[in-house]
Amino acid sequence: MRLIMNEADHDRVTAAVAEAEKATDGEIVTIVARRSDAYHDAGLHWAIGAAFLVLSAAAAFPQHFRRLCSWLLQSWEHEIEDWKLLTVLLGLLILKFLLVRYALAWMPLRMALTPKATKARRVRRRAITLFRAVAQGRTRGRTGVLIYLSLDEHRAELVADAAINERVAPEVWGEAMAALIDGVREGRAAQGMAEAVRQVGRVLAEHFPATGDNPNELPDRLIEL
Repeated sequence: MRLIMNEADHDRVTAAVAEAEKATDGEIVTIVARRSDAYHDAGLHWAIGAAFLVLSAAAAFPQHFRRLCSWLLQSWEHEIEDWKLLTVLLGLLILKFLLVRYALAWMPLRMALTPKATKARRVRRRAITLFRAVAQGRTRGRTGVLIYLSLDEHRAELVADAAINERVAPEVWGEAMAALIDGVREGRAAQGMAEAVRQVGRVLAEHFPATGDNPNELPDRLIEL
């Protein structure tokens, strides 16, 4: 399987996690994914919208639609039977739906046409799901933090256990995420994630300093999905 990040990037992030956890009993998990969702429903919605647009145009400009039907059917009749009009309309609806649906099978176009709010919700939902599966409640003091990066959406999320989250202001986490996103925008995703790890490590060290008797409970390595 082809890696999203190369081995050097994996080593850089893994080393940053290991170094950050030396000063804290907290745990940091890093996950990177190509995307958080396939967005098939977005392609379907655009295809349905395109078909509805054809229907609306036929209703708004019936004479133009009749002339189109006459041209398509090679008809010289003054009036075309209703069943022929409806058949042509159905054919156009199906054709438009299929053209848009297959065009949006190309992922870059589908991602470009998916609303930002939808992508933000999907990334957040995926991050929370992964946190529950990988980190939530798996640390002795409930001090796990997940840093999740979804590359195609250009979004990152940070999810933390209640023990640490209730002590840290949202803007503190925001600074760590800003460092990560800046790195992604500059083509330095691994360095951005490593910097986010260092900032999260400093926060954990402030509130949950290392006691020397807390084992390494979560993986240090960068996880790819």
